[in-house]
Amino acid sequence: MGDGRQGSEVRAGRKGERVAEWADGRLGVYSRIRANARRAFPDHWSFMLGEICLYSFLVIIVTGVYLTLYFHPSMNAVEYQGSYAPLRGQMVSEAFNSTMHISFDVRGGLLIRQAHHWAALVFVAAILVHMMRVFFTGAFRKPRELNWLFGFLLLILAMFAGLTGYDLPDDLLSGTGLAVVNGTILSIPIVGTYLSMFLFGGEFPGDDLVARFNTIHVLLIPALMVGLLAAHLVLVLYRKHTQYPGPGRSNKNVVGLPLKVRAVKSAGFFFLVAGGIFIIASVAQINPVWLYGPYRADQVSAGSQPDWYMGVADGLLRVMPGWEINFWGHTLALDNLIPLLAGGGLFLAMGAYPLIESWVTDDDREQHILDRPRNRPVRTGLGVAWISFYLVAMGGAANDIIAIRLHVSLESVTWAVRIGLFIVPLLAYVVANRWALGLQRQDRDKVLHGRETGIVKRLPDGEFIEVHEPLSREQLHVLTQHEQYKPIDPGLTGNAGGPDARSSLTQRLRARLSRSFYGEGTQITKPTAQEYKEITSKHRR
Repeated sequence: MGDGRQGSEVRAGRKGERVAEWADGRLGVYSRIRANARRAFPDHWSFMLGEICLYSFLVIIVTGVYLTLYFHPSMNAVEYQGSYAPLRGQMVSEAFNSTMHISFDVRGGLLIRQAHHWAALVFVAAILVHMMRVFFTGAFRKPRELNWLFGFLLLILAMFAGLTGYDLPDDLLSGTGLAVVNGTILSIPIVGTYLSMFLFGGEFPGDDLVARFNTIHVLLIPALMVGLLAAHLVLVLYRKHTQYPGPGRSNKNVVGLPLKVRAVKSAGFFFLVAGGIFIIASVAQINPVWLYGPYRADQVSAGSQPDWYMGVADGLLRVMPGWEINFWGHTLALDNLIPLLAGGGLFLAMGAYPLIESWVTDDDREQHILDRPRNRPVRTGLGVAWISFYLVAMGGAANDIIAIRLHVSLESVTWAVRIGLFIVPLLAYVVANRWALGLQRQDRDKVLHGRETGIVKRLPDGEFIEVHEPLSREQLHVLTQHEQYKPIDPGLTGNAGGPDARSSLTQRLRARLSRSFYGEGTQITKPTAQEYKEITSKHRR
């Protein structure tokens, strides 16, 4: 009986092998997996930021599917007869009614709904922080420009996904936000009115808004995001992973963990991310629509605040003066149009920066070693200035709450934000730039004189000196491996490489930007091998 069981297992194993060989011969899956299994994956805590994006997105998909089973995307009016007594008997939309049903009558519905919302907030935050890590370390350089573009598009799509999902419950808070969106759309010259009519299906708020936003939120945006995520991961696997500078690391190799070890760590990290989101969802209330009530076009929610990622747009709208001008018989609502252009320009500048830096440096080589932010002071200063502008604008979105909590006038807070939008980014750039230069000087001093030990000795002639300990080879490599670019000569053309008196305006602009990035005063010259030898020989004597 035992022999028969063993024989059947052997036959089943051979059959499985034949199936696997057939599939591999046509799909090549096994050979690709076997080739990638020999890859090394760098291990650094900052690389986990991208994994947080992926795992929070998986939580969004799973919880979103659950919510879709109970949500009714309709604005038809029904009488609420659910468990929440204060609203019982009122006329609400089917969307609001189903949201209340999920929150109070579906087992685990409120937990899933809050986990979905929190996961969306974590997802957008993780994308933004991950992109900042990529920005400050220069991971967007060739051959990863497409990865940066995909990440930028993912951030924009995630923000619109959050906006459309935030408006689905048809409560008073989301309706107030939609009124702001409608006003911004109407401010667009020529096409604003048509866009508003198309989006809302008529005069605001229309009758088809929830159904249209539901289609966009559930089908269109997720499909685009899945495609971008897949393309991003394929490019990451196709191009070897970036790595921080260190001994044995170069543009031609990768030092890190094997695939199996990395997969186990990633699986554990997925459960940590998912568990953390559900813990937050179970203890921190978010978007309690029963407190806001259903949307009414004649009502506005006091103290309304958007989700944090839309705070920059709301803040710019709140602090903008109420300017309007008449142009060829048409009224231009600058109080909405200028914040729209400023917010769009803020994100477009972030998305286009890799192309600008590549053009300025004239570096067409593949780069797989990451920069230390201190070694690129101008880039670091620009990134900090961008973040500071974003934070100041977010503060403007809470100007009423700040005024109430700090017992100051709303006008004072508004003017503080208006001034801060111009002053704070400049100060942030200067501080970050000088800080990076100071750290470069510190690195130069460490390389030439060694690390301070804190030990003070007295020489025979009575002089007191501090003992310095020479750096190891690994530390010297990290502090000196980076390349320092030189500004482009405006008299050289990109084609012939010789002097050209008729240098075009574009070439002069490129040279001027290059000087601002890598000219005099923008970086501290790193020690040469000759300087190091001379200094160390003096110390030995």
